[in-house]
Amino acid sequence: MLALLDAFEVVEGSYASREQVERCHASAYLDRLEALEVPTMLDPDTVASETSYEAALLAAGCALAAVDRSGFALVRPPGHHALRDRAMGFCLVDNAAVAARYAQAELGVGRVAIVDWDVHHGNGTQEIFWDDPSVLFVSLHQWPFYPGSGGPGDGNETTVNVPLPAGSGDEDYLLAFDQLVVPAVRAFDPELLLVSAGFDAHVDDPLAGMRVTAGGFRELARRSTALAPRVAAVLEGGYDPGTLPVLVGAALEGFRE
Repeated sequence: MLALLDAFEVVEGSYASREQVERCHASAYLDRLEALEVPTMLDPDTVASETSYEAALLAAGCALAAVDRSGFALVRPPGHHALRDRAMGFCLVDNAAVAARYAQAELGVGRVAIVDWDVHHGNGTQEIFWDDPSVLFVSLHQWPFYPGSGGPGDGNETTVNVPLPAGSGDEDYLLAFDQLVVPAVRAFDPELLLVSAGFDAHVDDPLAGMRVTAGGFRELARRSTALAPRVAAVLEGGYDPGTLPVLVGAALEGFRE
């Protein structure tokens, strides 16, 4: 992937601290993750091994660096399904959530908005911030679909879900973004916008049924930059190795326009 991103500055991230991750996740859960010695299925989709705890801390740390630099954290594992006390859906630590709490606790940021355009609903992020009026969570996602949450009527004053039917493409996403995402974020007036940037809504992705193109992701990124004075992004899903670097590059172009 990095070879296809030569037009952009690329730097290495560093590890998040245990204290930074514990702002979003239970200590006992992190203890279990750290103690793994052999490959273990944490849920039907999520395997972890003796190196997974270190990888999760590094992914979260890259998300913190993205906030510092107004950048894009290219990380694995992804994060938006990780719940407070357990892994889910390939996710161990909710990178975007840890980054939001970092901005508030260490950078003096008050109001944070998280916009999630991964094809799956960001149920972990929703759970973490459900009762927190200082964080707005907005998710555009295929529905009905995994993980089964985020359907019509699922939300509150600072949780906005935008379920879209299978087969939705660029026009559908951008219309929903303009009509539902933009008004919600502008009314919230965040100091920082974090984008959970999943690319599994792409037309060629093998795990879903959407039809977004590289141009659609570029435009979603471009429109996101207008929603807050400070914007950063974290990689979520995207499961076609042949197209993912191109899609990330398209989004990066949109973010810097």
